[in-house]
Amino acid sequence: MFTLETNTGFWNPIIWIIAFLVLCIVIYVLRSFGESSYKKGEQIKPFLSGNPEPEKGDVHIRAGNIYWGFTESLKEYYKTMTNIHTGDINDYVYWFIGILAIILVVVSVSGGGL
Repeated sequence: MFTLETNTGFWNPIIWIIAFLVLCIVIYVLRSFGESSYKKGEQIKPFLSGNPEPEKGDVHIRAGNIYWGFTESLKEYYKTMTNIHTGDINDYVYWFIGILAIILVVVSVSGGGL
């Protein structure tokens, strides 16, 4: 291995590998000072002030309830959009090509470049 010297310092892969190994050893030593009495089953539960954790179905809020006002106010827009969108990928590609053609015509007529 060789040392690459530049105007601002040097690069030596061996030094970086040694520094990485020293850093890994320091991290391992610091981690070994951690708490060893961790109980995986009990300590992963959320703390709810001593109350038992409720079932997911009892506390799950569906997105329809959260966004009810938003979807209710835009009901006509959503109805129009669901009628337009067929789910066929060919229709989406045709729309993309058509709008891209319109944009290119507008850009070329206005004389502006991208």
